[in-house]
Parts: sequence; C-alpha cells; structure tokens
Amino acid sequence: MADFRFFHLIEVRYADIDAQGHANHAVYFTYMEQARTLYIKHLGLWDGSDFSTIGIILAEATCTYKAPIRFGQAIRVGVKTVRLGNRSLELNYSLQDSESGREMATGRTIQVTYDYPKGESIPIPEKWRRMVEAFEGIGPDQA
Repeated sequence: MADFRFFHLIEVRYADIDAQGHANHAVYFTYMEQARTLYIKHLGLWDGSDFSTIGIILAEATCTYKAPIRFGQAIRVGVKTVRLGNRSLELNYSLQDSESGREMATGRTIQVTYDYPKGESIPIPEKWRRMVEAFEGIGPDQA
C-alpha cells in the first residue's frame, strides 16, 4: 500500500505454522511487534540497545485476518503512525505478500509513552512527536 513509508520483510519460519498448515494467529502479533520495533528504531526513537530506555509500552493490539500466511511465503509488514495523542501513539499495520502485494492481514496497536523507573505514563516527548510527524509527512493538526 502506497501510504506506508516503512516496511519490514518477514521470514515465515517452520515454527510459525500450526496444524492447519498456515501461520498461527498469534504469530501475526509477533510479526507486527518485530516490524514495530524496527520502525521505532528506524525513526530514531530508540537505539536498540537497552529495552528499559525505549519509553513505550503496549496498551492495545488488534488484528484482522484476511488470508492465510503459509510456510515459505515472503511477506512484508507495513507500519505507520496514524495518531499522536498526548500520551499515546496509534499505529496501523498491513501484512502483505511481498511478491503480489496482496494484503494478508491488518492490525492496529496503541502504544503509551512510559517512564519505566517511575512506573507511569508520560507525555509524548516533543522530539519524538517532531520525528514521527516528519517521517510520516503529517502536521501537528493531522496527528
């Protein structure tokens, strides 16, 4: 889909496949998590070294399954921020067949900016807000 500016390629592992011969439903969330982590790193919000410094926690996750993903299938996961709240970010996902572009599933997560040492949510840092808006091509009034 043209509106996704970030994609991560996923290798469907044999261990991802269930008894029905397709990727288990829970694995779709793992694919979104992997893509989300690399998206956050790509944006420069986290350097990938210390998980306690990422300052984000998952609050909600949904997935709509459209077609089975099979072993050996090349897929890619698109990630984009669609909303920046005061303390939360809403991300959308598109799991696609890499060759045909066919959408296999869509997803949505809500991430809350979080101070792990204090154990509480915090406002989205302004630097993060600017970085996301610049990457996604959205202005403060659109986020």
